[in-house]
Amino acid sequence: MKLKELKVYNLSMELGEKIWSDVNTWDYYSKDTIGRQFIKAVDSVAANISEGYGRYHYCENINFCYYSRGSLFEAKTWTEKSFRRGLISEKEHAEIINELVVIAKMLNNYLKSIGKINNTVGEPVPDYQEINDKNDADIWHNDQFPMINDQ
Repeated sequence: MKLKELKVYNLSMELGEKIWSDVNTWDYYSKDTIGRQFIKAVDSVAANISEGYGRYHYCENINFCYYSRGSLFEAKTWTEKSFRRGLISEKEHAEIINELVVIAKMLNNYLKSIGKINNTVGEPVPDYQEINDKNDADIWHNDQFPMINDQ
């Protein structure tokens, strides 16, 4: 399987482009403060998936997917701050959060699939479950993410 065939990677790339175009409409101060951080966090999700994918050993791929998951949480924070400060609408806020939830679930399933075959090097096993329901359960309070419940 090629990187561009990974749905979790493609969704992450699409979200990065959406956030980029949203932030581009903000005033200079908002772009320079929240906007930069928001774009870096969202872009880092796809960037870490691709970097891990290109690593020699599946353990490194897993490690970079954990970085990607951390960036998802950071993106959630910047989404909340953008909403609270009136930079995005309630509708945009809900759409972004839903996309982050879908990506988080897909990333967790992708993580579970990495290294399932002993000779997995470079190209992971593509058996992760695709999540299509964007209105699925609240990922931020899900048992898959026990460390989130502490926040």
